[in-house]
Amino acid sequence: MKTKILFLIHDLGHGGAEKVLVNLVNNMDPEKFDISLTAMFGGGVNEQFLLPHVRYRTVFKKSFPGNSRVMKLLSPRALHRLCVKERYDIEVSYLEGPAARCVSGCEDRETKLVSWIHVEQHTKEKASRSFRSYREACACYNRFDRTISVAKSVQDDFAGIFPLDMPCEVLYNTNESEKILRLSGEEVEPGLFREDEIKLVGVGKLVANKGFDRLIRAHKQLRAEGYPVHTYILGEGDGRAALESLIAAEGVGDSVTLLGYNTNPYKYVAKCDLFVCSSFAEGFSTAATEALIVGTPVCTVEVSGMREMLGENCEFGLITENTEPALLAGLRRLVSSPELLAHYKKQAALRGKDFSTVATVKAVEDMLLSLEK
Repeated sequence: MKTKILFLIHDLGHGGAEKVLVNLVNNMDPEKFDISLTAMFGGGVNEQFLLPHVRYRTVFKKSFPGNSRVMKLLSPRALHRLCVKERYDIEVSYLEGPAARCVSGCEDRETKLVSWIHVEQHTKEKASRSFRSYREACACYNRFDRTISVAKSVQDDFAGIFPLDMPCEVLYNTNESEKILRLSGEEVEPGLFREDEIKLVGVGKLVANKGFDRLIRAHKQLRAEGYPVHTYILGEGDGRAALESLIAAEGVGDSVTLLGYNTNPYKYVAKCDLFVCSSFAEGFSTAATEALIVGTPVCTVEVSGMREMLGENCEFGLITENTEPALLAGLRRLVSSPELLAHYKKQAALRGKDFSTVATVKAVEDMLLSLEK
């Protein structure tokens, strides 16, 4: 008999967690699992990538202003009754916050509950922002049978905030490695890339947390020092106008290109010389993992998961302190040394092989099936 499982997430919009959830459910064995995915709010760009065997529904057609306050008017049980319409063997909240509060309201004691944590939250205030109080957040999270984190640093952070009384483990995100490699070979727009430039690329939602403003300012300084860098940023978001204004103010419009959202970012990343993560915080960066899979060297500031991904001693990519001067210094070190860049290109391809779709999906399936024993 198949295990009937529900994944619940806030939405399937731009974002790494949303993308890797689609990767996961698409690649789980449909002979073992009857898979449903519910988004609290519809309209996300990642909806289009779900395969037909995944049963998908939304609670609301789209997000609306003040939705987090409205949801907190309902108790977890009432929120669960609103969002979940069937009985499942396993229910998974695939993000901290509203989804976790909802799933914790499941009243069926036979249903196993899993909470999936993606980012370091650091403080009680931030971690309980989607709950009525820290006390309610503690009660909700302790209703789960298993807590999964995407990185050891994320697990340690979460355990330091909430006193947990259930098994916790780390499972890495699912990337469709074969598909990524296949799509990375597609051509980009003619004339987009120049051979005489060092091509830097950042990928992510255009929001303040991604630190693209730091990357743009570092880019300007590298150009001033004579390095022929061109920075490309893939993604969309509410911060686009601010970045466009910054690019104009810094006078780098001819060497910083906002490429917008593209269903195939891999063809761009694979043809760039260096992937840059300038974020103030991450979980286990999907974009950085994808860069490794296509063999593009990684330079990142210190955020959760990067030591696990790139090695404690930067064996597979360069990690700097999470400051703008440190990021600039790291970029300068790489663009000034073709030998070091070539070394990290080889190391990226080597490390990328560890994030195969088969291995990460099997680890998740084994965890889920163990809940029913």
